[in-house]
Amino acid sequence: MNPKIKQLGFWKEKSVLPDDSSGKVSILFRESIPEIPSTTYGTFSIYKYPAKFIPQIIAFVLKNYAMPGMKIFDPFAGYGTVGITARVYGYDYELWDLNPIIDVIHKTSIMKPSKVDLDDLMSGIKNSNEEFIPKWLNLHYWYPEEFLPMLFRAWGFVHSLSDNIKYFVLVPLIKVTKYFSYDDEKVHKLYKSRYSKEKIENLLKIDWKSQFYIMLEREISLLFRKILEYNSLNPRDVNYKIRSGIDTLETDLESEVNILITSPPYLQAQEYIRSTKMELFWLGYEENYIRELSKKEIPYRKVEKIKIYSDRYYEYREKIKEEHLKTLYDQYFYAILSVLTKLGEKTTNYMCIFVGPAKIRTLSIPIDEIIIEHLQEFGWRHEITFVDTIVSRVMFKSKINPASGLKDERIPTEHLVILRKKQ
Repeated sequence: MNPKIKQLGFWKEKSVLPDDSSGKVSILFRESIPEIPSTTYGTFSIYKYPAKFIPQIIAFVLKNYAMPGMKIFDPFAGYGTVGITARVYGYDYELWDLNPIIDVIHKTSIMKPSKVDLDDLMSGIKNSNEEFIPKWLNLHYWYPEEFLPMLFRAWGFVHSLSDNIKYFVLVPLIKVTKYFSYDDEKVHKLYKSRYSKEKIENLLKIDWKSQFYIMLEREISLLFRKILEYNSLNPRDVNYKIRSGIDTLETDLESEVNILITSPPYLQAQEYIRSTKMELFWLGYEENYIRELSKKEIPYRKVEKIKIYSDRYYEYREKIKEEHLKTLYDQYFYAILSVLTKLGEKTTNYMCIFVGPAKIRTLSIPIDEIIIEHLQEFGWRHEITFVDTIVSRVMFKSKINPASGLKDERIPTEHLVILRKKQ
């Protein structure tokens, strides 16, 4: 057995893939951290966010590679699982993300249990005279006119609350407001489907107002329970920084971090801003700002060309025949590798990169191997790659890939690459 694997206490011989130069071993992260009972435990799962980290991956890294006093950093933080998990193990952290919804998710997730009177809260929402109207040109396309006055008053009341109460309501209200729209909440993009149209038609046939308040109260109660569960893990009060709405490609670290752990955007993903556009409008963000955020998403933006130190990159590039897909491939790796190279200069110990072998048409791209080869030129040594089998995924699902017309095959595994800085 590889001596690096022996250092990780719970490893068994059967966990090891056939020994090869790639240094890959298999693992089910969700079964590796007994103190976190499930992937959806506590506030690790209060809101559906595309391509979300499960907490066991972060916990695994912290337990096997971090030392007391280290600072943890995620430049593509998304839901913010890295920070929420870091608190459980007592590590300071810094999170960056283009999507400002991370602020709401993070503040909600780290809340302490509070004796909020749910009856008083619901009474305030039902009888609110405050109004909040999102500055959204397509508002009336996504909501039937009948629902809007109720939604305006509910959001007006919640926006008027102090932070110590507001964050018990924001995520539940986001979820119910989305359900009462023409958006298909089962799909990770703003999408009006046959299901969502029928959903609204059925709501309009019943006492929908009572149903709205019943659902909202249920979601608030569920969040209370989730907060209690998370706090049962005894999270510490640590130092942290959240930088939301920022362009990671154009931002520099102000001070050193010890471990960078992240899951970069998927190779052909454009869900991150688009999938939360409705929520951002209700949270008070304006159309121009959201549009500008969308323009900064990887890989659909123009990125300055860099030299890539990877034979695998060029090998797979030659296999891509369509020029627009070749351009997308180039832009993705220019972006991801330039960010990791730059941020790696102020990362002192480890980079832990979680990626899947995404496909362009039917071609599976070994993103992990390309990252390893490139970063080895900048003072990083590949320690090991853990191969995790994907059990479930909350992303857009289709039997046929609309781009290729072929059977849509989801990525079966994802890989955690561990790179150590050479001393």
